[in-house]
Amino acid sequence: MAGGGNYPEYWEADVVLRDGGTAHLRPIGPSDAEAVKAFHAAQSQDSIYMRFFTYKSSLSGRELKRFTEVDYQDRVAFVIIRGQEIIGIGRYDRLDDPSEAEAAFNISDHYQGRGLGSILLEHLAAAARENGIRKFSAEVLPNNRKMLDVFSDAGYEVERHFDDGVVALSFNIDPTARSRAVMEAREHRAEARSVRDLLTPSSVAVIGASRRDGALGAQLLEHIVAGGFTGPVYAVNTEALEVGGLAAYGSVSAIPDPVDLAIVAVPYEHVMTVMDECAQAGVGGVLLATAGFADDGERGNERQRSLVRQARAYGMRVIGPASLGIINTAPSVSLNASMAPRLPRHGGLGLFSQSAAIGVLLYAAAGRRDIGLSSFLSAGNRADVSGNDMMQHWEDDAGTAAVGLYLESIGNPRKFSRIARRLSRNKPVIVAKSDTMGLQLPPGHLVRTTQAPPGALDALLRQVGVIRVDTNEGLADIAQIVVSQPLPAGGAVAVVTNSLALGHVIADSAASHQLSVKQVAADLQLDNGGAAPLEMLRLRLLKCLQAPEVNAAVVALLPVPGVETSELAAVLSECSVQAGKPVVASFTGIVDPSVRAEGLLDVPEAESPAPSQPTPAQLAPSTPPPPQEGPRQQGLPCYAGPGKAVEALAAVVQYAQWVQRDHGTFVEPDGIDTDAAAEEVQRLTQQVEGSGLYRLDPEETASLLAHYGISMLPSVPFETPEEAVQAADRLGWPVVLKTTDENLRQRLDVGGVRLGIDGPEALRSNIEQMRQVLQPYGSFALEVQSMAPAGQACSLRAIEDPLLGPVVSFGLSGDAVNLLDDWSHRVPPLTDVDVAELVRSPAAARKLFGYQGLPPVRVDVLEDLVARLSVLKDAHPAVAVVEFKPVLVSDTGLRVLHADVRIGNPTRRTDSARRAMRN
Repeated sequence: MAGGGNYPEYWEADVVLRDGGTAHLRPIGPSDAEAVKAFHAAQSQDSIYMRFFTYKSSLSGRELKRFTEVDYQDRVAFVIIRGQEIIGIGRYDRLDDPSEAEAAFNISDHYQGRGLGSILLEHLAAAARENGIRKFSAEVLPNNRKMLDVFSDAGYEVERHFDDGVVALSFNIDPTARSRAVMEAREHRAEARSVRDLLTPSSVAVIGASRRDGALGAQLLEHIVAGGFTGPVYAVNTEALEVGGLAAYGSVSAIPDPVDLAIVAVPYEHVMTVMDECAQAGVGGVLLATAGFADDGERGNERQRSLVRQARAYGMRVIGPASLGIINTAPSVSLNASMAPRLPRHGGLGLFSQSAAIGVLLYAAAGRRDIGLSSFLSAGNRADVSGNDMMQHWEDDAGTAAVGLYLESIGNPRKFSRIARRLSRNKPVIVAKSDTMGLQLPPGHLVRTTQAPPGALDALLRQVGVIRVDTNEGLADIAQIVVSQPLPAGGAVAVVTNSLALGHVIADSAASHQLSVKQVAADLQLDNGGAAPLEMLRLRLLKCLQAPEVNAAVVALLPVPGVETSELAAVLSECSVQAGKPVVASFTGIVDPSVRAEGLLDVPEAESPAPSQPTPAQLAPSTPPPPQEGPRQQGLPCYAGPGKAVEALAAVVQYAQWVQRDHGTFVEPDGIDTDAAAEEVQRLTQQVEGSGLYRLDPEETASLLAHYGISMLPSVPFETPEEAVQAADRLGWPVVLKTTDENLRQRLDVGGVRLGIDGPEALRSNIEQMRQVLQPYGSFALEVQSMAPAGQACSLRAIEDPLLGPVVSFGLSGDAVNLLDDWSHRVPPLTDVDVAELVRSPAAARKLFGYQGLPPVRVDVLEDLVARLSVLKDAHPAVAVVEFKPVLVSDTGLRVLHADVRIGNPTRRTDSARRAMRN
């Protein structure tokens, strides 16, 4: 930290540059004066002239004081640091119009072209918006093309004019769809590049390489060399001259050539020293295999945070601690920097695991099925490189056709949702998710607990197209289909078998998994021997696959005398390739242990048919683009039993249908004033005490919701019957009398609400009766409310969850949600399709569309309310809870009868309109 008492520490951030390296960004402070002076002195005359419109050989004391002493409101400046050196400065100064500020930048000559200007602009704009500034202006010399491009390429609507020899620019800094898209695209390219550099190093050094058999460093070095890594490998050992046949160096700084990746396997107490040596030596990235941080309590956590901060400040990414390594099977790399004894088969599946132990199981499950890998990363404690980073890389990696992840938590839920939704549209993403939410895990994992309702996580994964499984075996079952077979065009399947009874069992299983069974070919007579069975199988399967109503086939065969399993598999694979449709198989009843009947069975390569030309309808803009198919592995997906084959195929069909569907557009309801709401939320957070929540009173609630176009049916609490009558006169008769208790206010059966009271005497009488009826439950305040038209009562809730972020839930009030937990959930931001599905997903939602003779309700206005609430919750993480209970919706409209809004002080959101790495 470099500032005084009002220094905004939460503005600090580690950032990824365009070239994949990292740096630290923070607000400037008075202690930076000497560093700013050195930064200026190192700049070229041209750079100084571009910034100041004149040449200054040095900065005066007065200028240094002005540049480094800011108030973090009217005058703000950020510096980007690499090591101890300032490499970029950006600042704004508020103008006479308090909503406008002038922005300026200065980037080190040696770091120009690495995206520092756009990063500084994002962080300056975020700070300015927080301080009530809505517009930036700047003056740039016409020949300063790089700075002009920073402004014009940021995605804002920039106005420019030429005035007195300079280009004057001005633009509104509120985030727009285009500016967010630009930021996300830059973030994607930078993070993908940083992971690619880790996975494709030109040179590797193993620090802690040991001569002792079985030692961690010795095994890692042995596996790298044995795997055939294509670059130079260096051993670092302070006590040996030779390790594993390689000359040993006393430290990484003694290596004469650059080191792209350092594998650190030294004892826990020496890690910080080694990390410092790597930083000073200019190492590109670090894989930290050493464990112990999670076992050292808060001291270990602080050491972990410290080493990550140090690494990022010097441009390095960190994998681990407690990582079991990385693998890249690309022939041009052949890197096995892991505990796997040999480099796995080259293929199209990318694997990621947080847990080291589960990573071993995941790797083994893929290996048993002979699924080829493109890359594998064990994140260990996931202090830096995460599953989000790997997904950014795999999205661009032409060698990866499908992705499998084992996750214990989701570090940045909004970012995960955004990246996974984009990646899933092009490549299948399979997630094995730990059900440890709410449990206390080792502190090194930094896993938070959740407050989200049951089912919210599954809803998030379905929403973004992820295939959710419970086990590593399930992940591998699905992976062997998506890496070897084309995606099915639909859920219609054919069942082919040589057992009638087995055929019926498979058809029933398929139907239970929502697959439509179009054909059951169970009359195959394959026990005649010779070539006849194979030809019969080929003809029958091709006939099924070539039927236009069939999208895939499940083949289950009992042993065929005289025919090898490999021959049967070759026929099935040939038919799949010829028809261009997926085939999954189960060779049931095989007892010979020498015959492998589960996994991807090798088959001779077959030529793929020429792709058919797309029809004009397929080329229409409304048609969603097909997934970008990666390299397809040769082989036939086989399973120990037909049930597993059907289950895996059904999951792939669901994914294919998600890809092909219309995903809609993100909702942007009219009449929303996010800025005014943000100012009001900021004021309300001052009422929050510690980690508690502040519940808004009715006036505060109505004011905040009004900024999002949400109104409530007015209600008035009272103490005496006369106050109730006066309130009813103002509201208008008839009125409703109810208790304010959240559990009783909707309970007609216990007397918590009385409807249709049409006069003063009736109101006085009902007040007396209600107080008597409710006396056994306690003493409750009462209120009167305007009478709403009859309709269906619904419940709508939005929360800020520590693990998932914002969660919006919908259900029909009463026993459906109270007893049967009949909720649906989605995670903002929501598209119009997400909103429609949220409203229609509860089992009781049929009541909204006409039920038992009642007219359908106005679902359109209900969807509009959901959309407004989702935008409110996504925009304001400090709004911890919003609950509308009930919402009364009828065939004429909608009324919100009660709203409960609570404000908290959550951690500042990192997935905003500025790029920042996860802390």
